[in-house]
Amino acid sequence: MRISRRQLLSLLPTAGLATAITPERAGAQPIVRSAGQVDAVGTVDADVARLLANTVAIFAGVPESNARPEVAARLTGIDRTARTWLAAMKDTGSPGTELFAGIPLGTSDPNLTASFQHLYEIALATCVPGGPASDLHGNTTVRRRVLDGLAWLHEYYYGDQAKGYYGNWFNWEIGISTNVSRTLVLLAEEVRVYRPDLARTYVASMDAYLRNGKNGDVDLDSRFHTGANLADITTNRILQGAVLGDEARVDKAVEDQLTVFATVDPYHLQHGVTDGYYADGSFIQHDSVAYTGSYGKGLLTRVVQTLKILDGTSYLRGDDLVSVIDGWVRDGFAPLIFQGWMMEVVKGRAVSRTTTGYADVAVVVEAVVDLSSVAEGDAALALKSYVKFVRETSRAALDPTRFVSPVSIARYADIVADDSVPARDLNPASRSVAYNAMDRHVHLRPGYAFALARSSDRISKYEYMNGENLQPWFQGDGAYYLYLSGQDQAQAYGVDYFTTVSPYALAGVTSPVEQRKTIPELYGTPYYDNPDHPLNFTASSESQNTYVYFPRGTNRHSGGATLGAFGAAAMIQSDDVAYVAKQQGLLPTDFVVYQNARAHKSWFMLDEEIVVLAAGVGDPAGRAVLTTVDSRTAAPTDTITISGARRDGSAWAGVGTADLAWLRYANADQLTSVGYVFLDTTGPVRVAHGRVTRSLRVVRTANPDTPVTRSVFGVHLDHAPGVAPSSLAYALVPNASERQLGSYGAGRVVVAANTTQVQAVRHTGLGLTAVNTFGAGAYNVAGVRVDGAASVLVQRRRDGRTEVAVADPTTDRETIAVVLRGRPLTPVEPAEGVRVSAVAGGTRLDVDTSQLYGRSRTVTLEL
Repeated sequence: MRISRRQLLSLLPTAGLATAITPERAGAQPIVRSAGQVDAVGTVDADVARLLANTVAIFAGVPESNARPEVAARLTGIDRTARTWLAAMKDTGSPGTELFAGIPLGTSDPNLTASFQHLYEIALATCVPGGPASDLHGNTTVRRRVLDGLAWLHEYYYGDQAKGYYGNWFNWEIGISTNVSRTLVLLAEEVRVYRPDLARTYVASMDAYLRNGKNGDVDLDSRFHTGANLADITTNRILQGAVLGDEARVDKAVEDQLTVFATVDPYHLQHGVTDGYYADGSFIQHDSVAYTGSYGKGLLTRVVQTLKILDGTSYLRGDDLVSVIDGWVRDGFAPLIFQGWMMEVVKGRAVSRTTTGYADVAVVVEAVVDLSSVAEGDAALALKSYVKFVRETSRAALDPTRFVSPVSIARYADIVADDSVPARDLNPASRSVAYNAMDRHVHLRPGYAFALARSSDRISKYEYMNGENLQPWFQGDGAYYLYLSGQDQAQAYGVDYFTTVSPYALAGVTSPVEQRKTIPELYGTPYYDNPDHPLNFTASSESQNTYVYFPRGTNRHSGGATLGAFGAAAMIQSDDVAYVAKQQGLLPTDFVVYQNARAHKSWFMLDEEIVVLAAGVGDPAGRAVLTTVDSRTAAPTDTITISGARRDGSAWAGVGTADLAWLRYANADQLTSVGYVFLDTTGPVRVAHGRVTRSLRVVRTANPDTPVTRSVFGVHLDHAPGVAPSSLAYALVPNASERQLGSYGAGRVVVAANTTQVQAVRHTGLGLTAVNTFGAGAYNVAGVRVDGAASVLVQRRRDGRTEVAVADPTTDRETIAVVLRGRPLTPVEPAEGVRVSAVAGGTRLDVDTSQLYGRSRTVTLEL
């Protein structure tokens, strides 16, 4: 079930969500005397007491969960971490520069955040009920030492508002508050007895540091209070309200958090917010970044935690929220997870972190485990089955000891041990998913997954920030990732891929041949600093976001259609907004911009192959241009075989440049292979293979200076400088044999058109015609006429029926007209938004694409 923001808000009285979700608490004595004024001793009613207990249970576990052998390792880890930081903790009796040895304070907001985190980690160990015996459990001395540490940090490094709020806003408004709020909840009773003013003191300071809010509270009109950030802030405020016994604060925080459950309608934005989940399953954060795999999983985790925190209280009611989150998992996450690995196309700057895609998925699995405990019936079974499926198909063992909650570990163990729960994917075995709202496409088959990253004037070309993802320039210019079944994806992709593969030669990218500099190399800081310019370039300014951190493209055309398990996508490659603004004289003279190469590109995603067409490939500045068909990495010890055939039929092997008909890359250790068929490509193919060693710091300044060595294989098409734009066509064939690759010369896949106006292919075996058109005009190709820019798939089935899918890649068109040449057809049944009529020589479809934001309309026809 999806709830739009408009629908959600239309259900609410003007007094707000609190009226709708919080019934009269019969018999409860209100603690809040007036706004911001609470009972001096913090008396709480049953709801607040339950909320506090629920929160402690999430992070520390309960006696039943902690008695389980599966949970023992997690509890041991909690205890070990606490002892480490206790040993490093210094005396709080006098001023100093460190609370923990080796973590200096005063100028580093990450160090201050870490100091609060370590206090939380110590507090957590004192609150664990049951489990392995420990002298930390219930230890009053240690608890009071933590509270003394909180008081010390507040007095010397946090409480003075004039000295605080340096560095990253996130640490001050979210990171620190998360650790402080959880610590206050864990030690709520000790706070009441030992330092009764500490909670109020800290909450007042946390409110004051909420500087992107309004009057110390959430501001739904703030660009900082959206999506995952909003969920974090509101969860913190729920906990703060519980500690203070301030029901109004809890109610307001729940009210604000409920807005993240609403499906974003880009045609009717609420509070101007584009962050959140869209109808096609896309998730956006930072206004224009495809982010399911990082901020999206953070939001998923936080809202599921909130459901657990509020469980059994009257602050939140209704099962609809569970079904909304279930939809996120089914349509937003499941297609992006392949054999336990989170795909790179939805991770923003997080692709440069050393955390693997397997670890990313473990976070999602914990949320799904907990969601299954509050879902019911078939929905609960499907979620549990998915947990088992991920566990069984992941190449890396899923480690539940890394779960946040001991209770979740026990639940996970129960699911794994339950023979009545089958292992089953939430995806069908074959699925093609057009995430057009975030310019992504995912194509799934039993033996592989293909993930494509595009960009437009709606979606950023990449994300760079805070010294992360230093060389991101082409990650949204048609970069793709071909995940093969059975391989260790950490050897093929992840941070090592971006470290060892040239940023100019990411798979699928057409780039100008030039050398670019990173932001720190250009400006000496992690951002461009020029507060005196009219655009006011500071660390978190809108201009920084627009032109430095996550610039959008300037092309409108980016999108595609799906028909059953088949997909088509297209993009016009463009300059980013920074380059265009610089030409218009809008940016400072010392601000460095780069011009992009040009290409009109299509990707047709079929069963055994992905066909890629490009036309108008060239460069307006006359530079040489490089198109990379594929870049693959492997362990340096893996046995790699490269074979192929020239167009004259002679055999070819190894590396070098040749006029190839097909090429095959095989990894004997991973038992994988990829074939490349050059369908209509002029000029030679350049094949490279060798070991590459680079430091992880090449892509992220905070990474360890650790060298990574990978076997890097590349297939490239070189475009000489100053020549006329050219075209190319090739097919990626996952898991291909040499015999299979040689069969493509028999016309299995036919390129029907490849220009900057229309690109189309026909697959004779599938009876499928796929067409992408660019710009105005009428285009006739392969028995199909398309009026204007569109993406169209037509399959003539063996049972005599014809299926058609149509989408608007510009998101702007009201209707698209398509004519199928041949005998007149009629719809098998009425299709929403599709009008069918007979015309001379064929059948006309008038497809309503208004306000679909690129989603497909489909219809089935028959004679």
